[in-house]
Amino acid sequence: MADESQRPIVIKRIKKSAGGAHGGAWKIAYADFVTAMMAFFLLMWLLGSTTKADREGISSHFKNPLKVSMMGGSGSGDATSVIKGGGTDLTRTTGQVKRGAKASGREVSDEGDVESQTAMKDRKVLKELHDKMEAAIEANPILSKFKNQLMIDFTLDGLRIQIIDEQSRPMFASGSPTLQPYTRELIREIGKFLNDVPNRISISGHTDGVNFGAADRTYGNWELSADRANSVRRELLAGDMEERRIVRVVGLSSSVLLDPFDPSNPINRRVSLIVLNKRAERAAEEEGSAINAQDLKSAQQLNPDAEQPGDDPSKAPRVSPPIALPLQKPAEVATKERANDHADQSDDEH
Repeated sequence: MADESQRPIVIKRIKKSAGGAHGGAWKIAYADFVTAMMAFFLLMWLLGSTTKADREGISSHFKNPLKVSMMGGSGSGDATSVIKGGGTDLTRTTGQVKRGAKASGREVSDEGDVESQTAMKDRKVLKELHDKMEAAIEANPILSKFKNQLMIDFTLDGLRIQIIDEQSRPMFASGSPTLQPYTRELIREIGKFLNDVPNRISISGHTDGVNFGAADRTYGNWELSADRANSVRRELLAGDMEERRIVRVVGLSSSVLLDPFDPSNPINRRVSLIVLNKRAERAAEEEGSAINAQDLKSAQQLNPDAEQPGDDPSKAPRVSPPIALPLQKPAEVATKERANDHADQSDDEH
């Protein structure tokens, strides 16, 4: 048996990794995962941002690219003409107006787009009018005198121009719809700016919260505010404004106070001119058409034997927007009646 001292000695050395659990292998796996997620979300975004027609067109192209590109067809786009497809727009499902038509030349089929474009055009026109009037108030010697009595702002119906009373310089004679001479001059000057835009006009009169009128309430703030709005209408017409431009004239009394905390404040006495946008114009015209149609129906019921307009366009009833004025007596007539009533009371007392 050999001596054990002569046996070879084997030394095993274990090599340890420098990084161990904190090495960089996991970073590669994580980078692959992030890349895959980015590709997934990019795919989801592309699918969500394209229309069904886009996807069908792309699918048709990859299924048979040569046939689609050369012959066109329903899969390559839309066509409202006899020849289908062949255009560059893939957003439609049956073809295009003509081959290679530009996107800007396509007919807009979505009513929402038309409404949006009309609203944008309205805002642009009214914004230009606003800026022009703001500049004129500073530069125009007539308007600059009334700088503190003019308020210009935007509402849902359009551009509103308010002419406000001042204690020292009222627009009207006290308790009367008669315009002061300087107010006439101011309104005609404003009318020059309104004549530069095609939009129609709405006029409303306002009073303060102080009760006005006879004891029997035959003539009060409602009648006075309507008469004052109508006086402004007449002055605008005298300044060469077309009558068709004015769609509504209303009296609101003290129902819409500019200073609700002080109903007697002179600024509550005012006249508002609103340059209507197209949406408000249509609403006013539809309201007027409905009222006229109802009046015609009532007249036919009251007088069924009357001759009907028939199919002759010349005999058709003319439908036009109404002037919403309440029934009232003129200021001078009401004043005379109140004077007569006082005289009768004095005679009874004596």
